[in-house]
Amino acid sequence: MIDITVVLCAKDINSVPQLRELLAMQMNLSRQEPGCVRFEAFESKTVPGTFILIEQWESQAALDTHRTAKGFTTVYAPQVLPLVDRVAHVCQPLQGT
Repeated sequence: MIDITVVLCAKDINSVPQLRELLAMQMNLSRQEPGCVRFEAFESKTVPGTFILIEQWESQAALDTHRTAKGFTTVYAPQVLPLVDRVAHVCQPLQGT
């Protein structure tokens, strides 16, 4: 299992409505992909212009396929990434959780 948390910060606060729409679209497309266990998109109520993606993929192969899929190639990479600063965290659960 591959767990990823991505923090996206809008470069321009005026792009937030567009980012909401694009990330919802990408989330819905990603959830339909084989190997997607979880794909959630959140907007921070604490830090304006900040979005958090929480993803879980069955395998590295599923994640690799995701990066060639419609949501990633037509929405995320060309439309979302130019509007944000991005930090991705590949995570693992702590022992005992």
